[in-house]
Amino acid sequence: MKKLLIRIGIVAVLLVAMNWIYSKWFYERDLQAHSDMVNLPRQVVADSCRIVYLGESSNRTYGWAESDQRKISDMVWVYFPNVRCGDMTKDASHAEIYYNMLKLIPKESSVETVVVTMNLRSFDAGWIYSRLETALQKQLVLLKDYPPLLNRFLLAFKAYPIRSEKEWDKLVNKHWRTDPMPPDFKWKSTYEWDMSFPWPEEQADNDLMLLPHHYVKAYAFQICDDNPRVKDFDAIVKLCQKRGWNLIFNLLPENVDKANELVGQDLVSLMQLNRDYLVERYGGQEGVTVVDNLSLVRDVNFIDQNWTTEHYYAEGRQLVAYQVAQALKLLYLADYQEITSSYQ
Repeated sequence: MKKLLIRIGIVAVLLVAMNWIYSKWFYERDLQAHSDMVNLPRQVVADSCRIVYLGESSNRTYGWAESDQRKISDMVWVYFPNVRCGDMTKDASHAEIYYNMLKLIPKESSVETVVVTMNLRSFDAGWIYSRLETALQKQLVLLKDYPPLLNRFLLAFKAYPIRSEKEWDKLVNKHWRTDPMPPDFKWKSTYEWDMSFPWPEEQADNDLMLLPHHYVKAYAFQICDDNPRVKDFDAIVKLCQKRGWNLIFNLLPENVDKANELVGQDLVSLMQLNRDYLVERYGGQEGVTVVDNLSLVRDVNFIDQNWTTEHYYAEGRQLVAYQVAQALKLLYLADYQEITSSYQ
């Protein structure tokens, strides 16, 4: 028994030593190679930011011919010229990614308030089981709350969801067929609703005739308590309350004009029902504000006209920025400066 305990002790000491060596000499290299998102929270901490904006491609996408190419977050900061602000923007991000980036900001940092993008489409099966998830989940492995050496072993043994594009698509289609609609809806599933629209017969008709299908697949779902994104946003709320941070959810505008034109009021009503769920769930919580921008931006200010995205021309980005700034104004009244914009 004594020899066994000695052996266990020797192994434990070796593991501690190996973890120390790996942490000191190799961990940073692996972070940069496999989890470079770690640089985003490091930068806002280094810059002593008091307000931090988290977003995906909606934050920094602009029209190719635009002279005003500023991010939404940059447009917000002009209202608070004397406050140190920064953003953590990573394309294709969703609430789980935001949560993991926020965890990397220490409580003793200068951060006081975080503005988190809330994207309605991210609650849909098409995003939850996106083909991009394998790459995103791989980025999170080295950031887990385990010793760095153990995380490196998990990465080496691919302890993250690895699925082929076909397998991801199969999961998406399963949810489109089985996830329930509200009981009073004509269609019982996303798939049934999608199949009610004609499919193009000629290649030239693809963009026009496929667009209603894109809108149904992106928005024809009902957010429920067991939705993975709801759990991720719940985790963000708890983390911010624990850290003592103010939290603002920026519910992004969707192209409700196009949804109504192509699919009809039923789809718009479902989008509004999901908006109401999010506003009611989070808007009443301590330290949390939900900025409802769902119907703020008109069709003409959406860059992508043949797909469902939250990419806006400068006028749309400024409209969103103004609403976020008004929410921040309640927290930073002394620092707020009104600006004149041709977009307002």
